[in-house]
Amino acid sequence: MKKVLITGANSYIGTSFENHIKENYNEEYTVHTIDMLDEGWREKSFEGYDSVVHVAGIAHQKETKQNAQSYYKVNKELAVEVAKKAKSQGVRQFIFLSTMSVYGINEGVITKETAPAPKSHYGISKWQAEQEIELLADKEFKVCILRPPMVYGKGCKGNFQLVAKLVKKSPVFPKIKNQRSMIHINNLNSFIELAIRNELNGLYFPQNREYVSTCAMAKGIAGALNKKIVFDVITGCAVALLRLRLSIAKKAFGSLIYKNTEDFEFSYIITENNESYKISV
Repeated sequence: MKKVLITGANSYIGTSFENHIKENYNEEYTVHTIDMLDEGWREKSFEGYDSVVHVAGIAHQKETKQNAQSYYKVNKELAVEVAKKAKSQGVRQFIFLSTMSVYGINEGVITKETAPAPKSHYGISKWQAEQEIELLADKEFKVCILRPPMVYGKGCKGNFQLVAKLVKKSPVFPKIKNQRSMIHINNLNSFIELAIRNELNGLYFPQNREYVSTCAMAKGIAGALNKKIVFDVITGCAVALLRLRLSIAKKAFGSLIYKNTEDFEFSYIITENNESYKISV
């Protein structure tokens, strides 16, 4: 039986993953979660754990001069400190939840050759953490870094909630064509479990098999709410103009995808040494 420690209590992804394991793999894993909000975690022993899944971090907040340093303290410094502690106490694998934001773009196509160029404190802090944590990897300590796109599902935050609020408040929704790489929380949970089971090492880009349009997302949300909405071309044109100026419009209505080659296809995740793992979700 594998022992897994989730560092970051009450986080959306951490809580979802813990429930996923308890509901589906209770006889194969022992899962514990610790809170990272106070200093108590430093007294917790990591010895005996096979994997540490680090999900603690700051996200989905408006960035200001006042909170800028907190991104680096939590998303970078805390993550690196936890990884070093895990390695020093014999943990075999460290899984770090990074982000698509390390690329610093709200619209476009990301390939394996696209270089990170983060612009926000959130993206920069995650990218800096990635680089320092990667240096810890060796034969005895595997580092698995995930850069998922927009995560969606019941209770999630971020851009998904932005679309949900618009659907709830307005009977009209912008009709606009776009494509988004996304991943449902259940699929992300399945991939994290696969990463632990196979002791994956390296950089990964898990996403749903199909791209999703914002209109399709809105239609699904409206259906779940039993609400009728009208998709309007004129409103869509207005949003298209806003995309030229406002980053929030780009995030919700722009096209941003991981190129859907076998390097990024969710059903076949390719490691740096070309080992592939099949996953069915």
